[in-house]
Amino acid sequence: MIGKKALENEPIPSAKVKQILEEFSEKYELGYEQNLTLDHVTKFNKIDLEDAEELIEKLEEISVIKRKHAVRIADIMPEDLSDLRLLFAKERVPIKKEDLEDILNIVEDYRREEEE
Repeated sequence: MIGKKALENEPIPSAKVKQILEEFSEKYELGYEQNLTLDHVTKFNKIDLEDAEELIEKLEEISVIKRKHAVRIADIMPEDLSDLRLLFAKERVPIKKEDLEDILNIVEDYRREEEE
């Protein structure tokens, strides 16, 4: 464990985690957990950091989306409504189908950019 106390707690996209760990590994040797995390984000990261941050900003413009949800959506890049509904399953505030479709359309734009 690096520290004894968390100084701040803010959700960040997996692309940012990858960047942080790669920069850290240039100066220091990564621990076991850090290596596992870097391996995981390298395998499962779906978009680069710039696109992820841009996607998160666009998702946050939708009134019902909090930052933690926007980050999760950017990491997972859901393909359909059922995948998206799973991300909001624990939320007490119901989300309209129109909002979910708007989210999927925004995500789809970024998925197409990555394929090109």
